[in-house]
Amino acid sequence: MNIFFIIVLVALLVDYVMHLIGNLLNLKALKYNLPASLEGLYSPDDYHKSQEYLRVNTVLELVQDTFVLIVIISFWFLHGFNYLDGIIETWGFTSIVSGIFYIGIVLLIYQLIILPFSVYRTFVIEERFGFNKTTPRLFVVDYLKSLGITLVLGVPLLAGILVLFEYAGIYAWLYCWATVAAISVIMQFVAPVLIMPLFNKFTPMPPGELKDAILRYAASVSFPVKDVMIMDASKRSRKSNAFFTGFGRNRRIALFDTLIEKHTTAELVAILAHEIGHYKKKHIPQALVISILHMGLLFFLLSIFLNSTGLYQAFYMQEYPLYAGLIFFGLLYTPVEMVISLVLQIISRKHEYEADRFAAETIAEPEVLITALKKLSTGNLANLTPHPFYVFLNYSHPPLLQRIQVIADIKSRK
Repeated sequence: MNIFFIIVLVALLVDYVMHLIGNLLNLKALKYNLPASLEGLYSPDDYHKSQEYLRVNTVLELVQDTFVLIVIISFWFLHGFNYLDGIIETWGFTSIVSGIFYIGIVLLIYQLIILPFSVYRTFVIEERFGFNKTTPRLFVVDYLKSLGITLVLGVPLLAGILVLFEYAGIYAWLYCWATVAAISVIMQFVAPVLIMPLFNKFTPMPPGELKDAILRYAASVSFPVKDVMIMDASKRSRKSNAFFTGFGRNRRIALFDTLIEKHTTAELVAILAHEIGHYKKKHIPQALVISILHMGLLFFLLSIFLNSTGLYQAFYMQEYPLYAGLIFFGLLYTPVEMVISLVLQIISRKHEYEADRFAAETIAEPEVLITALKKLSTGNLANLTPHPFYVFLNYSHPPLLQRIQVIADIKSRK
């Protein structure tokens, strides 16, 4: 047992306990009666249905987190990492190819561990509450597509990182950072037109009242838009959403077809105004810059610890292959990642408030945005009274009541 062993074990346990406490507090924060400001939003039966939806999802999350933690610690303490390395060494590959197999097998094991939980969530919980429209065939096809994309993009990237750290010397981390950063930027242009259409069909919104209203609003805020896309989300779920992604000519605003079914034209324009607010406030490039800086920190710290023999000894390794060090550093990085994720959540919630303000200030009736957010929350059975600690740990968006209050304040000033 050494300092690396202690840091990784404590980090895994602290992360688990923090999320356990957050989930338990979130369940305790459930209120029997609907908040007064949201009366009329749910019927009593639907409100209790949303609470039950939260309960069953929380139980599944707790079971999954506990099972994954037990598997990781058991695999570690039973010298599984060393045993796997011994098997791969007998295959006689180069260190780079061995590294691809080693990391690939570890990641595949993890995916197989969480797969049953994903299946249960989709075909039992989501089905029970009327959301699921994914067929078993579509689930399998999606899984295989995701695996294929990971192989096509991930294997060459992993090979490049292994080569650089093995042969590029003290500046390897800098070359890795530059490579991954460049790929991240490229993906912002490529993903909307090459990857996202592999999973969903994106259709330009047809001429009509909704498109005219959207184009008028876009013109009023000097937002150049040729098409708003409709995504066929309904083939997987009845849940609704909208999003903005990409840069330049490949930027894309997409509305779920389920969203269009449930909202009025004015509400859809308000939702779109929120998405345009992200563009106007430059949230997407800001998020990309933060992500790139995060990668830089990760690769710099990786370069420091990758050759630490104590890190390998903490995982009972007899040899010290660089590729195993990538896995071990990922676990060692847990406390840093925990802190960074909390900061990123805070930034994300701030961006959501800014986008709400932009929308509320640029549409004719801020009240329409409030109505749209309420309908989104009810349609998705969102938790209306999350515990602040759970929000702190997990929410990329502010809770509905806080968002409504900010928009109402803007409405009172207009």
